[in-house]
Amino acid sequence: MNGNYFQNPTFPTNENKVVTPPGNINTYQDSLPMEQSFIENILRLNKGKKVKAYVSYPDSTEWQNKVYNGIIEEAGRDHLIISDPVTGNWYLIRMIYLDYVEFDERISYSYPYSEKTF
Repeated sequence: MNGNYFQNPTFPTNENKVVTPPGNINTYQDSLPMEQSFIENILRLNKGKKVKAYVSYPDSTEWQNKVYNGIIEEAGRDHLIISDPVTGNWYLIRMIYLDYVEFDERISYSYPYSEKTF
C-alpha cells in the first residue's frame, strides 16, 4: 500500500476547524501519555534501575510465587523486560502476573507534568 490509505478520521467543528477524535493523547517525556499514571509508564521512567519484581503464577504448582532480580530494560502495556547482570539471563514478564516491584534506589515518578523522585 502507499502508506496513506488508512488515516485518522477528522471531524469538522462549528468554526470550520478540523479536530482529531479522542484517543490521540498528547505526549511528553520520552513519549509517555500525559495525565495517565500507569505501572508501565512508571517503569519506563525508571528504565536502567535495579529492581526485584515479585510475580505470582496462580495456576502453577511449580512456580506459585517468584522473585526476579535485575535491571529494567523495557516496559510495555502488558509486559516488563528485565535483565539479570549476575546470571546474564533476560526475563519477559507479563504484567498480569506482576504483584509489585521493589526498587534498590529512588523512584522517578511523573504525574502529570513534573518529574518527582521518591
